[in-house]
Amino acid sequence: MSDRLNVLKTYKLYVGGKFPRSESGRVYEVTAKTSAAGAAGKGKWLANAPLSSRKDARDAVVAARKAFGAWSGATAYNRGQVLYRVAEMLEGRRDQFVREVAEAEGLSKSKSAALVDATIDRWVWYAGWTDKIAQVVGGGNPVAGPFFNLSSPEPTGVVAVLAPQESSFLGLVSVLAPVIATGNTAVVVASEKAPLPALSLAEVLATSDVPGGVVNVLSGRTAEIATPLAAHQDVNAIDLAGADESLAKELEIAAADNLKRVLRPQPVDYAEAPGIDRMTAFLETKTVWHPTGSLGASGSSY
Repeated sequence: MSDRLNVLKTYKLYVGGKFPRSESGRVYEVTAKTSAAGAAGKGKWLANAPLSSRKDARDAVVAARKAFGAWSGATAYNRGQVLYRVAEMLEGRRDQFVREVAEAEGLSKSKSAALVDATIDRWVWYAGWTDKIAQVVGGGNPVAGPFFNLSSPEPTGVVAVLAPQESSFLGLVSVLAPVIATGNTAVVVASEKAPLPALSLAEVLATSDVPGGVVNVLSGRTAEIATPLAAHQDVNAIDLAGADESLAKELEIAAADNLKRVLRPQPVDYAEAPGIDRMTAFLETKTVWHPTGSLGASGSSY
């Protein structure tokens, strides 16, 4: 039997529920991280990843805005079911992600497996929060008058997410899941050094129940893609987790032009329990006043 040629995988962007190549036609080499590579960081060739352009970033924002109404309007319970379905799909492709994370982060198979398991569990954890976060950060407010005063959280809108550079999968899910769990839509800039787990996650999202446009995944040079996103007038918030200090300052200045919410980069151990900070970072609080009315001539109220 003659040897066959392997079918090499072509990684693509994920925009609006579809898998386009970059409109620029550019790609860049992604190599494995190995201890032998040392400071040079040059390991085995893994794939050519799309090198996104400013046009790709703008297309992703359009797709995210289009998807926002239906996603934010869905019930919290429904969003939780959709996110849990993603976790089911991740579990089914566990071996693939173990391999990709091991190559991306230079880990042994056993360490990579533990990291992938933690990532799937993290996704389930956020899925469980979708219909609980409102009870934690919202509620009835006591007022001196015959009124109901109720506060409830609402999603901010389109959020640009710069994925962590070193934590290609656990870090990625830790910054993406809270954004969409609370009803926002996302434009994700994958780790520049290790984009393949993010691009594979997009394939999982596409074959689950997450509507197209809720998550859009771009790969390429972080600074090149993030700059137009930070300045984009239809992006409501930006998470700078994957930016270094110099780039973060530049993006924060650009984001101030339309009063974006900005979550600055900070040291994070993604293996630790995440808390709810990343969910509340991209929530707005809506407060409604309503008269209680009266019950009969006695003037008693309810």
